[in-house]
Amino acid sequence: MKKLFFWITFCAAAVASAQTFDQASQKVQQDLADSLKQLSATRNEIAKEQITLSRDVNKLEGEVIEKTRELERLQRQADNRMVGVNALKAEVKSRRDEVEYISGLLNEFVRTFDTKIHISETQLYADALKEARLSIDDINMTQPEKFDRQMDIVGIAVNRADEVLGGKTYEGKALTNAGVLEPGQFAAIGPVVFFKSQQSDAVGLSFGQGNGLDAVVVELDPIHSPGITGLVTTGAGVFPADASSGKALKFAQMEESVGEHIAKGGIWGMVIIILGIVALILAAFKVLDIAAVKVPPVDTLEGMLYDIDAEKFDEAKAKADGLSGLTGKIYQDAVKNINQRRSVLEEIIFARLLEIRPKLERYLAFVALVAAAAPLLGLLGTVTGMIKTFNLITIFGTGDAKSLSSGISEALVTTELGLAVAIPALLLHGLLNRMAKRKIADLEQGAVSFLNGLEVQKES
Repeated sequence: MKKLFFWITFCAAAVASAQTFDQASQKVQQDLADSLKQLSATRNEIAKEQITLSRDVNKLEGEVIEKTRELERLQRQADNRMVGVNALKAEVKSRRDEVEYISGLLNEFVRTFDTKIHISETQLYADALKEARLSIDDINMTQPEKFDRQMDIVGIAVNRADEVLGGKTYEGKALTNAGVLEPGQFAAIGPVVFFKSQQSDAVGLSFGQGNGLDAVVVELDPIHSPGITGLVTTGAGVFPADASSGKALKFAQMEESVGEHIAKGGIWGMVIIILGIVALILAAFKVLDIAAVKVPPVDTLEGMLYDIDAEKFDEAKAKADGLSGLTGKIYQDAVKNINQRRSVLEEIIFARLLEIRPKLERYLAFVALVAAAAPLLGLLGTVTGMIKTFNLITIFGTGDAKSLSSGISEALVTTELGLAVAIPALLLHGLLNRMAKRKIADLEQGAVSFLNGLEVQKES
């Protein structure tokens, strides 16, 4: 009964499950069919929209290509413009460099213009030259304005060259041989300039001298005065010609005495000369001082030994007293202590020799000091001279060699004087030192010989 009930229940459940499965299967098939219809509809819609989107994409791609081409074209234009700008910048920089170079040339020309003309002509161009020099450092002026001022000097230089070639006359002042600044008239013919005073009979060639600010007149042979006077006053006359353009006359004027040459060394040159003179005086004194110390003659020493051997002590003492100076004291003390042991006599004689040595060697150290210090003082003068030269360069620039000559002369002359004093002082010190040592050696040799003679007498 139970089994039958089980099977009936199982069959009923199976029938119910089968019916549920069929229903689920039909539902799934229906859902699948609906989904396929919806998918088909969606695909149709996508296909329709894809055509539109493809058209839009193709249109946009065309626009991108067009924009890309436009961008490339604009980029090329920008690159071309940048190349042009860079070229323009390079051109501007090149022009600025040229302007700076020309400005430097003009500045240097303005600064050194007065060194390229005769010193008497500076009176003519002083105002224009002053304005041009002031414009160099004027920050309120533009570069074209500075160029205008500086080009005025260039124009003056060109006009001056034309005038000088044909000869020109102008008024001014010059120092005569009397040392008086007199007004007069100049005549310039090429590099040669003549002067005729309006106050006196001073007539001659005109030069610049050293660092002087005025022209100097060098009067020539009186035979040339009428011709130079006619040339200056009327523009016609016979005047002397100098193939060296005045350099021979300048060279003759440059000849200087010893005192003038030493004066170029300045204060340090004078110090070196004073030390050299003192060292020379001391050297001469030492020659006499060393020569005054006499070495006893051999026969005198032998006579003293003979008298001592013969026990003639008074005669030996008289001979010792006959020897002068510290040398005589050596043998005077030796005779007084003749009965002492040899060691005592040696100490007595050695003590006297020690007194003589400082006298012979005194002042030699000062001569050696001069020999060592003179080159150093010359070097000090060289340094001060170069400092002076650099100061002058700061003021006048490097274009005017005359303005630098004083500092350079001081630098070189002090070195020359230092060596000129040091070398003789060194030689004199060596000579005097050798003379002193030779004199001391002779005295020691004589003393040893005297002691040896006494020892031989005692042994005999």
